[in-house]
Amino acid sequence: MWTQYYTAENLEQALGWLAEYGERARIVAGATDLMLELERGQRPGLETLIDITRVPGLDEIRLDQEGWIHLGPLVTHNHCAASALLHERAFALAQACWRVGAPQIRNRGTVAGNLITASPANDSIPPLMALGARVTLRSAQGERTLSLEDFYTGVRKTVMRPDELVVDIAFPSPPPGTRSAFYKLGLRKAQAISVVNAAIVLQMDEGVVQTANITLGSVAPTVIHAPEAERSLVGKTLEEEVIERAAALAAEEASPIDDLRGSAAYRRHMLKVGVRRTLQRLAEGREREAMPEHPVTLWGGEPPRAGKAPAACEHPATGVIETTINGRSYRFTSGFDKSLLRLLREEAGLIGTKEGCAEGECGACTVFLDGVAVMSCLVPAPRAHGAEIVTVEGLAQDGALHPIQQAFIEEGAVQCGYCTPGFLMSGAKLLEERPTPRREEILEGLTGNLCRCTGYYKIISAVERAAELG
Repeated sequence: MWTQYYTAENLEQALGWLAEYGERARIVAGATDLMLELERGQRPGLETLIDITRVPGLDEIRLDQEGWIHLGPLVTHNHCAASALLHERAFALAQACWRVGAPQIRNRGTVAGNLITASPANDSIPPLMALGARVTLRSAQGERTLSLEDFYTGVRKTVMRPDELVVDIAFPSPPPGTRSAFYKLGLRKAQAISVVNAAIVLQMDEGVVQTANITLGSVAPTVIHAPEAERSLVGKTLEEEVIERAAALAAEEASPIDDLRGSAAYRRHMLKVGVRRTLQRLAEGREREAMPEHPVTLWGGEPPRAGKAPAACEHPATGVIETTINGRSYRFTSGFDKSLLRLLREEAGLIGTKEGCAEGECGACTVFLDGVAVMSCLVPAPRAHGAEIVTVEGLAQDGALHPIQQAFIEEGAVQCGYCTPGFLMSGAKLLEERPTPRREEILEGLTGNLCRCTGYYKIISAVERAAELG
């Protein structure tokens, strides 16, 4: 794993450390991909992590006076999914971010990280490219801005230098009459990598397409435009023949591969289906039907904001991690190079939090980090320094079970019990956020938690019962 961990107080500190350590260092913003790569030994030579998660002001989505929408480097997928500004002006981006992972993943994973990972299957790249986005890269030597198309050079390859950091993602606010939507095909409803995806942004005037942007993911080495399909729509109304023609052209412009998630032929066919369906929804004004206006985030309340950290500090391998867990102060002199999950289990002795997959897939390790539900297997242990953490052991208060715990008992929602702590934590945070959740909100709130024993019916009824218990 890592041998040094720095917590930055501002960007200048982070850039200074990047300049010093170069290829031996990586930035921690969400770290949901980075933690997996480290666990799998895919980052040889990486010694230093530079944590910017508590630098104030980097998690803002804002509209400037020139009409550009900006996303800071700490803007998470849930920030985008819940943003009223993006719902109004860049719906495809909000929709795409909502389809990433599950709530706990979206609470850590950042849009900037999604762009930097540079997988052609990543979900936030197509809508940003369709919206004409640019990225600003900064190092200790200076700053440069380039279009998203110019940012990528191949599969998981970008023009970023080791000493650079993405400090801004921006795109022009679409003009009135612009409509957009995102399409994703995965092998399951949540926690799925795209087999194919597509973003469509149309500027309309009295039903006639003025400009069209169609971007395609997981069907080429990088996310690509479909220029022939785009041109075929301009100057036309979205009638059946026009839609069918554009969908066919988009499929022809793709160059997919065969892999474990789908054959090239299947990808090309489903891309055609997806573009056609998305254009039909746009034509009928139904593109917003499948996404809630206020999606479940498992924040519990207001959007989380950076800036709660102690002053900038270095955590060497022999350093100390001081944190608060379930209202009690802890001081760790070991566990520096572990995940938060293993710090909790092995150093704190709080074994209620379970390791099911160690990949952010099952949700058994869900805890609250500074008030927000996260997968603790994907959080570096030093991030706990100066933080407030709640585990399943902290749900009960003053000897009384939390309503979600009581409801699990009453409804018989526990089978082997291994996944139960994660479900309890997600359910508790959901009820904090939505005291009387609808059935679809319960399903959405639990998408990050897997149970290998049951059909989920008792678990869902337990959340409903917990809402009644208050």
